[in-house]
Amino acid sequence: MKLTFLGHACFHLKTEQGELLFDPYLTGNPLATQAAQDVTADAILVSHGHGDHLGDAIAISKRLDIPIVTNFELALYCEKQGAKTHAMHIGGDYTFPFGWVKLTPAWHGSSVEHDGEIIYAGQPCGFVVRADGKTAYFAGDTGLFGDMQLLGDMYDIDVAMLPIGGNFVMGVEDAVRAAKMLRASTVVPMHYNTFELIRQDPEEFARRLEALRINCRILNPGEATEV
Repeated sequence: MKLTFLGHACFHLKTEQGELLFDPYLTGNPLATQAAQDVTADAILVSHGHGDHLGDAIAISKRLDIPIVTNFELALYCEKQGAKTHAMHIGGDYTFPFGWVKLTPAWHGSSVEHDGEIIYAGQPCGFVVRADGKTAYFAGDTGLFGDMQLLGDMYDIDVAMLPIGGNFVMGVEDAVRAAKMLRASTVVPMHYNTFELIRQDPEEFARRLEALRINCRILNPGEATEV
């Protein structure tokens, strides 16, 4: 399992079973090192409708003829824009050719702006993905919540992608608590420093995790790690 950080909350996950994109905000992302027209995938997992997460998902779906996996309401919206979709909801799971996916809770908002209107885009979510005998957890945009302990109890998580930017999501302190509850083998921080409002020091996050004997892997945009 190879995990590549593409900036903000966008990741590319490559396994022997296929390739996944998470929250492909590339166009307009000041830290992105790859263009939307250059990425490849077998499916796109989108946590919620905000522009810095839905991002280029619809355009990529159309170009590659691949499904957007997301909550039911956002799937309907994407389908109306011509994208292929697979609708799910919190607690639901499904086995795709590229691996097993379960939608998890995320405490946040979700909407899309279309023709000047704000459209409700369903319940935000995270994802647990299983492939190649490994388990990855993508938290999406979320605050800290107690059921992260349950996720840690239910799954042997090999890598967890956690937001640390604060203001809209968990900050460093809460993300450290999240990492303790999840008990993932490796934690990768995301959703920080793209904009001034979410500026954080990932090295501080890594130091605090290392003090708890939790491995932290800080990835620069374009950088990858093997899981």
